[in-house]
Formats: sequence, structure tokens, C-alpha cells
Amino acid sequence: MLIGYARVSTLDQDTALQLDALKGAGVKQIYQDKASGVSSRPQLQVAISALCKGDTLVVWKLDRIARSLSDLLSIIDRVKLAGATIRSLTEPIDTSNPIGEFTLQVLGAVAQLERSMIRERVIAGQVAAMKRGVVIGGRPRKLGPKECEEAKRLREAGESWPAIGRRFGVSNTTARRAVMGDNRDRMVVLRHYL
Repeated sequence: MLIGYARVSTLDQDTALQLDALKGAGVKQIYQDKASGVSSRPQLQVAISALCKGDTLVVWKLDRIARSLSDLLSIIDRVKLAGATIRSLTEPIDTSNPIGEFTLQVLGAVAQLERSMIRERVIAGQVAAMKRGVVIGGRPRKLGPKECEEAKRLREAGESWPAIGRRFGVSNTTARRAVMGDNRDRMVVLRHYL
């Protein structure tokens, strides 16, 4: 029996392309998740649990089932334990033979390398932007520079945090952060790259 699995990364995305391809390949039973590949994929777990000896887990593309090589190898092991195989509709992958299994592992390693390289490029771009003074990520600040200066003057004059917050229509925590600064500021993760 062919058991299909489709996944998109966000709720805004649509699995229609994958579903059409799976149905076109003769898959009748399809499970789908709308979640990041690194988060929980409950329907993938259900699909793997539904596999029986001789079944095939069919996916549109390899990166729909795994986001890292270790994750992929774990999934391959679970599918093999069920006596089933994996087939990709867009890649030359069919684990019913040793060459297909090898190809799956190589493509999984390449996909993981590609994700790592993309992540490094994104971080390098963000670091370069930060060095140029561009503010990266996070929500816009609720208090501008003038309000922050006024809040500092009020605090030095003995005003309480709740009173300062009420004056500017923000929480006392926001008022305190405006005056004191916040070590958890935007993109702290990138600071060790600077």
C-alpha cells in the first residue's frame, strides 16, 4: 500500500502541489502537517506508525520528512523496522534496494549541508548589517529616544516604574527597559559573531 506524507512549514502555505502529486502517483491514504521541519510532526509519526510490511511511504520531496541527517536516518530505521520503504516523487529515491537507500542518505547529507550553509550566509548578512548600524529583528520600540530621555529624567527625580509606565502608556517593565537598557536586546544571538 502507498501511504503519502505532505508537509509545509507554515500555516500560510498550502500542501496542494504535494497532494496533487501524491494522488497522481496513486496514493490513497495521505497524512499532512503544517509545521516547521524541526518542530513536532505528529502526522508524520502517524504515517510511519500506519506502515505495514510491503508498504511504501511516498513523499513529494525528501526535505518534507527530515530536516537533518540524523532525523532522516532515524526515520529510515523506523520505516525499515515496519518492513516498508520510502519513495520520493521528485528525486531518484526508492529504498527498496541498497542503491536507493544509499542515495537517500547522500541526499540527506547534502540537504543538511545546504541548510547549514544558508544559515551561515544569513547570519553573516545580519552581522554585516548590524555593523552598519541596521537594527535587525524584534518588535519596534514602544518609546522613542525623546521618551526614553524623559523617562530617565523622571526616574532620576524619584518617579516609580509604574508611574513612568502610566505616563507613557506602557508597562512598568517597558519603562524600566527604556531607562536601564536591556541585555536581551535584539539579535543577542548574533553578538558573539561581532
